[in-house]
Amino acid sequence: MTMSEAVMPDAVVSPPMGGLYGEKVGGPVVDFSYVGIDAILEQMRRKAMKQGFELNIMVVGQSGLGKSTLMNTLFKSKVSRKSVLATAQEKIPKTIEIKSISHDIEEKGVRMKLTVIDTPGFGDQINNENCWQPIMKFINDQYEAYLQEEININRKKRIPDSRVHCCIYFIPPTGHCLRPLDVEFMRRLSKVVNIVPVIAKADTLTLEERDFFKKKIREELRANGIDVYPQKEFDEDAEDRMINEKIREMIPFAVVGSDQEYQVNGRRLLGRKTKWGTIEVENIAHCEFAYLRDLLIRTHMQNIKDITSSIHYEMYRVRRLNENNSVAAHANGIPEHHHAAHEM
Repeated sequence: MTMSEAVMPDAVVSPPMGGLYGEKVGGPVVDFSYVGIDAILEQMRRKAMKQGFELNIMVVGQSGLGKSTLMNTLFKSKVSRKSVLATAQEKIPKTIEIKSISHDIEEKGVRMKLTVIDTPGFGDQINNENCWQPIMKFINDQYEAYLQEEININRKKRIPDSRVHCCIYFIPPTGHCLRPLDVEFMRRLSKVVNIVPVIAKADTLTLEERDFFKKKIREELRANGIDVYPQKEFDEDAEDRMINEKIREMIPFAVVGSDQEYQVNGRRLLGRKTKWGTIEVENIAHCEFAYLRDLLIRTHMQNIKDITSSIHYEMYRVRRLNENNSVAAHANGIPEHHHAAHEM
């Protein structure tokens, strides 16, 4: 055997071994203290990418406030009901109708099922008394459908989620104060769904009028005990509180929607063209659409869904199960006070 053929034990380096997914593992330097717990993040990402995501957004406001346009602007595609099911002349319905339409959206390999729920007829009647009731019923019906699936003995591996994750409430740009209808709707609905109020068509207000109107709305929300998203009581830690406090100071967002593109200084952008210039939808100096988009999609989407599931749906579930227990107790002849004592 020649020197070149000899094998020196100290010089042996183990060849890189392939991981479960073909990635290179090992090498000359090995960190023996590494366990690999952080790999759970990659596992969760892979699973989430396979399953895809669901987001259900409800838009509420009277006709002509640009609800459909804003939804198209948010997702940069024709996702609103009017865009898909356009009719020659849509009449204002005599009662509130709840209409939803779903889309499968994909961006950079991430799939999402988006459902947009529209409420034509809201606030359009001479007498708008109790016009929030059909919307409240619809939201609770979705909770009920999810609950029934959940309590099935042979329930599905993945329960279809039709629960309303977020309600965007459109406030007319009056520049004065909230209407009794706005206060009543948000006061009642904020207890069952995440409400994000926006000032619609904010380009009709001057910057001074806009700031005054926003401040007035915040004061009225506080005075009426209306807790809109992000709710202060659900801040998880100091970092969350700091981020959410900045958002709460901007609520309601003064937005402008447009699905029309224009050329401005050599750039193509979404905007509204007037004889004084072009209002750039995504320019924060012109309107607060970018802040709304970031909240709903880029920074707080998962948190919105988590609060829907762990707070709003959980409150509904507890109430319904308590009702069922009370009914069962009465049917079995157990006195109410005895049943309550048993629960404690």
